[in-house]
Amino acid sequence: MDVLLPGLSRVAVCGGTHGNELSGVYLVREMLRVEKGDEDMSTQKLLSNPRAAELCRRYLDVDLNRCFTLAALNDPLPDPAPYEMVRARELNAMLGPKGSPRAVDLVCDLHNTTSNMGLCLIAFSDCDWISLHIYHYLQREMRYIPVRYVHFDVSDKDSYSLDSVGKHGFALEIGPQPHGLVRSNIYSAMKEGLQHILNWVRLFNSGVVFNGGSVDVFTTVGHVDYPRDEDTHNITAAIHPQLQDRDFCLLHPGDPLFQTFSGQTVSYKGSKALHPFFINECAYYEKGVALYLATKRTFTIPAVRVHKEDHQDVRFPSEEEEE
Repeated sequence: MDVLLPGLSRVAVCGGTHGNELSGVYLVREMLRVEKGDEDMSTQKLLSNPRAAELCRRYLDVDLNRCFTLAALNDPLPDPAPYEMVRARELNAMLGPKGSPRAVDLVCDLHNTTSNMGLCLIAFSDCDWISLHIYHYLQREMRYIPVRYVHFDVSDKDSYSLDSVGKHGFALEIGPQPHGLVRSNIYSAMKEGLQHILNWVRLFNSGVVFNGGSVDVFTTVGHVDYPRDEDTHNITAAIHPQLQDRDFCLLHPGDPLFQTFSGQTVSYKGSKALHPFFINECAYYEKGVALYLATKRTFTIPAVRVHKEDHQDVRFPSEEEEE
């Protein structure tokens, strides 16, 4: 049986939450330049952190993409208040408030990573049929690039990133791309992915039924820091060459993990095989994260369609039906 879901009349596309992740910065600027109306939905385009984008910095005072927990949005601000904490409240007022019926229906926040992760949807839910169907649709439409769904298992009140302000939301993360520059192939893939996302929303709002199917979800279970000197806390090793750029491979106990600066191999000492991602992301050095680890699970998502009286049963074919 089809699952009936409310239409997505208000969509927000955000770029520059990290001001040096330039695909999203330039894509939003281009969208604003050629902005056109849309009869089916209201698409709001905005630069999340305009001051950081102007300076091509990740942030000015604190990481904006960690400022959207309910506590960060509602507790008294320190004096002086970091710019990003003030900006988070401005964005919450524009797109939320978080958790309220007035929040936008979908937030797509554009990000780049230096890691070799292809195109990923990163979300806090593994049972949001809207986000999972968009993911399924992107896999179908963008077969030339790996498309994956990453789930951070965090509660609604503790979800910390901009996309958590919407009723539905995810980060559209794509790489590898060094921060502070834009690569045309990465920019183009982000632009195409966003076009497919907005097209899915238009089709859904028009009454198209999206059939169910199986999807793989990577759920984060932890992270690993670099080996460090006990006294100075400086790192003493880099990602091992056999692991570098192999995001989402299966990392087994005993596999090479790091190579020390003196040339020794440090093996993965976990008790079971897991999937690493955000391998050697340069922005995570300050966070003490060399990589995240995830389990991969397969979900069956139900068929979905918009809940409206004038619905016509127009079905989006499954891959099996196309073949």
